[in-house]
Amino acid sequence: MNALRQSTVVRHLALTAVAAAALLALTYGLAPFRNYQLATVAAYLCATAGLTVLTGLSGQLSLGHGALMATGAYPVALAQNAFRDREISEGWVLPVSLAIGVATALVAGLVVGLAAARLRGPYLAGVTLAVAVIVPAITTAFDGVFNGDQGLSIFVEPPPLALGATFPYERWQAWLALTGALLTMFLLANLVRSRYGRQFRAVRDDEVAARLAGINVARTQVLAFVVSAACAGLGGGLLAVLAQSVSPGAFSLTLSLFLVMAVVIGGLGRLAGAVWGAVLLVLLPEATHSLTEALSLSPAAAQRLDGNLPLAIFGSTLVAVMLLAPGGVQGLLARAGGRIRAGRWGGGRRGAGPADRPPEQRRPVTQPPADHAV
Repeated sequence: MNALRQSTVVRHLALTAVAAAALLALTYGLAPFRNYQLATVAAYLCATAGLTVLTGLSGQLSLGHGALMATGAYPVALAQNAFRDREISEGWVLPVSLAIGVATALVAGLVVGLAAARLRGPYLAGVTLAVAVIVPAITTAFDGVFNGDQGLSIFVEPPPLALGATFPYERWQAWLALTGALLTMFLLANLVRSRYGRQFRAVRDDEVAARLAGINVARTQVLAFVVSAACAGLGGGLLAVLAQSVSPGAFSLTLSLFLVMAVVIGGLGRLAGAVWGAVLLVLLPEATHSLTEALSLSPAAAQRLDGNLPLAIFGSTLVAVMLLAPGGVQGLLARAGGRIRAGRWGGGRRGAGPADRPPEQRRPVTQPPADHAV
């Protein structure tokens, strides 16, 4: 117990192990489609957690994280297909492909971060917005490599034979994505509690004060961009593996906007809020699709509504959260938990006086000396 209290790494490792055991048991109880949705949530969580570090902790706005996910997805597709063409099908192939995707996104994040370190406010947003537009254009321009708007199909090996010939493929996908998400959350949780995390928050709160305290502001901002881009690359690579294809339409500007709104709604600056944001990214399209089917619209109207309704709902939810719960879903849950622990719910009263405290907690009332009594 003392090791858990004193060591942040050990505590986070224990929490990761508990979460892994719970999620492993959950995958056995879910239907194949729900396991696929759980895998998609885990893939998005990598991107939303990285964006939380960048925007919530470092204070840098990025409108191009969908494009950074694409810079991780396309190298994974190219690497997997190259291994297939050479008839290489070892167990290390997929991890190596994902590592290539993360490294590519990391380099892209370094380039964007070096430019972003010199910019502030709308200028920074403009640069990241340009990235969201340029990356899909590059895939279209070099259609000989990226196959243009059609995209690339990805060869992915089936589950290992050691798991059994009838092992569900969707459960295997969930295991892959959850492994990446848990590793990402573990590393980011330790980063947030480290010296670098404190530097991120110092730069976010006041750059002048951080610079006077000896912090290299530009280097700190670039580091935040690199970390966030690497997480986005892993998320994009996992999404490509799950869908077994990658195309420019899967990483459009709309996805970048959804990612920003998701981390704000979930709780900006809180890694737990990134989980809620990832869940929203998966469940919202399904809910809007069910709504359009229930309205009995014409096919053309249903298609237009199905494409625009998620963005409208996300925007409305964002406005409501900013007005009613500025800390997002996780901030609301944290305040509710604090009230429960303080005893304000379930019979407790705020500001209880000495008479309401147990006898052993009451301080004796000191009487004045007799000669000073009134």
